[in-house]
Amino acid sequence: MFENALCLLAEGDAAAAPSPWNMMPLLLAIGLLFYFMIIKPDQKRAAAQRGMREGLKKNDRVVTAGGIYGVVTNVQRDTNEVTIKVDEATNTKLRITLDSIARVTSDESTGEGGTKPGTAS
Repeated sequence: MFENALCLLAEGDAAAAPSPWNMMPLLLAIGLLFYFMIIKPDQKRAAAQRGMREGLKKNDRVVTAGGIYGVVTNVQRDTNEVTIKVDEATNTKLRITLDSIARVTSDESTGEGGTKPGTAS
C-alpha cells in the first residue's frame, strides 16, 4: 500500500513538471509564427520604403510623413535632403529630410497644396 502511494506521488510529480524538451516544438512553432507574421512583413515594408526613396527624382509628386503634398524640385542624397514645392502660386518650397518622404503619389491624384496633373512645374 505504501509503495502504491509512492508510485502515485511519483507519477503526479512527472505530470506536473513536463520536460523542457517536450515544449521545444511548441516554442519553435511560436517563434516561426512570430517571424513570418511580424518580422518578415516589416522587413519587406522597410525594403520597399528604401527603394522608393532611392528612386526619388525631380518632378515626383510626394506626400511627407506630416501629410504635406508637394512636388520634388531638388534631391541632395549626400546631405540626405529634399526640396519640395508645396504651392505654385507663391512658389513656396520646403527643405526636408529624405526620410520624411512617406510615399510617392501617382500622377492621377492631386494634393491639397500640390500641383494639378498636366501643369508644368
